[in-house]
Amino acid sequence: MEQPLVKTTDLCDDFSDILQICSLQWRSFGGKDFFHGTIYTVDVLNDNTHVRSSLEEIPEGAVLVVDGRNSDYCALLGDNLAAIAEKRNIAGIIVHGRVRDAGDLKTIPVGVFALGTHPKKSVKQGKGQKNVTLQFGHVNWIPGDYVYADEDGIVVAKNPLHIK
Repeated sequence: MEQPLVKTTDLCDDFSDILQICSLQWRSFGGKDFFHGTIYTVDVLNDNTHVRSSLEEIPEGAVLVVDGRNSDYCALLGDNLAAIAEKRNIAGIIVHGRVRDAGDLKTIPVGVFALGTHPKKSVKQGKGQKNVTLQFGHVNWIPGDYVYADEDGIVVAKNPLHIK
């Protein structure tokens, strides 16, 4: 199901007093340049085991927010995990870290925002936490809150704001 375009600029114009606005500069790597949905979180460092399992578990239309602590040691997401997200109709993935297979990610119709790329894959030790509050980019990423992402940035609200 195709999501309607909800512009972060319009949300900021109408709701800036209740939004958290992420201060980081993101790059869009996925086949969709905008997405929105309920936040699910993963806190990991150089290990994407919980990224995979979360993509296999979270509901359709959700957004997985991955705090990789801006590590430049490896990528936390590539084309194989993005394909899982596509198959499960996940709206998007936000990676506070690196991704790989950048050319292939653009062909997969899932929103993927990250800080950059790295060719090395992550370790698989099962370390990290799921469904915890994350803090980066001047935002508290709370599971169950709602996120909007597009080419202008990322904003977070307690509830969906685009439904009239």
